[in-house]
Amino acid sequence: MAAKKATVHIDGMEPFELPIFEGTNGTDVIDVRALGKQCYFTYDPGFLATASCDSKIIFIDGGKGILLHRGYPIDQLAIKSNYLELCYLLLEGELPSKEAAEAFDSVITRHTMIYQKVHRFFEAFQHDAHPMAMLCGTVGAMSSFYHQDLDISDPAQRKRSAYRLIAKLPTLSAMAYKYSIGQPFVYPKNELSYAENFLHMMFSVPAEEYIVSPIVAKAMDRIFMLHADHEQNASTSTVRIAGSSGANPYACIAAGIASLWGPAHGGANEACLEMLQEIGTADRVDEFVAKAKDKSDPFRLMGFGHRVYKNHDPRATVMRQTCHEVLSELNIKDPLLDVAMALEKVALEDPYFIEKKLYPNVDFYSGIILKAIGIPLNMFTVVFAMSRTVGWIAHWDEMLSQEGHKISRPRQLYTGESHRDFVPQDER
Repeated sequence: MAAKKATVHIDGMEPFELPIFEGTNGTDVIDVRALGKQCYFTYDPGFLATASCDSKIIFIDGGKGILLHRGYPIDQLAIKSNYLELCYLLLEGELPSKEAAEAFDSVITRHTMIYQKVHRFFEAFQHDAHPMAMLCGTVGAMSSFYHQDLDISDPAQRKRSAYRLIAKLPTLSAMAYKYSIGQPFVYPKNELSYAENFLHMMFSVPAEEYIVSPIVAKAMDRIFMLHADHEQNASTSTVRIAGSSGANPYACIAAGIASLWGPAHGGANEACLEMLQEIGTADRVDEFVAKAKDKSDPFRLMGFGHRVYKNHDPRATVMRQTCHEVLSELNIKDPLLDVAMALEKVALEDPYFIEKKLYPNVDFYSGIILKAIGIPLNMFTVVFAMSRTVGWIAHWDEMLSQEGHKISRPRQLYTGESHRDFVPQDER
């Protein structure tokens, strides 16, 4: 029952009321569905002021720098928990007991293998195909291997699909990388953790053993956690819209991957590294900072500030600590990393950045970490997609669990020709 109501006044019509619903946190929403009965639609390009659903998964308050996963602050989860525990939380709504966590970890670990026939999919790709193209194609094709387990009305089948996707995305992601560099695929190992297994499949070769650094594995796990979900962003909304039609989960996640591939969405940390490459050396940082301050100069610093967070990105504090741990552990001599650290110092001390709250965000630090670990630029968005899969599938499952969910059908403001009669070609 709505606690409040909004009264709408339209010239030539009697006033009518719309209910206002209150959430547990955040902005109240006006239920505008009754407007359609009055022959009006709301106009909101990009859906920036429209709540498309109600959800219990993620809450964001960008002004206060708050990001909650099922009510838990993300910085607490990133420091005290791990990615698979976060996956359980997003899917089930509560943190697992020790026994439940062990059972969940075991199920995910034992679903990491893929059908051998999937190898043939990669053989059909061009050798220089983008890894995101390969990931999008192979994830969508997974439905052809589980076509007898795709009843989306069955919660048990939805759960099995979720487990398969979380487990197999690292395997498919690593395969995309190995194929792109001409190396043989590496099979997963059940004795390794989720993050360790991904690094093992990425960087080991049959000729020698690959030893995973605990600090690097911890950093990788945190990158997964900090990108696991972020409310109703473009890719999550894409998954929900695709799922609203009754599409199978693999097709829906492939749609999310395609949406994330767009440079305005999933390419932020990649753009940060490209910016560092443009700067080139640490002694040029001041020059480019001056360009960034000049409103007439088209140059913009990437990885600073955030569209959602107007104060600070709560994920960035954890990622900054992790970044410095990794750089200290690996002791890498790389000019780009020197540029990044010099740029960070300026951003944290310069009054211009402090006043405008242009702090380094999670993409700035995650890009540096991925670069230091040895993950190439074209794999950055793949790692993002792999991390975000649990968020996508949690929202998909939540939507299908809710009574009365409908196929998405946004409306439009038509501005084309009102009516024209057809004229045959010889009369035009």
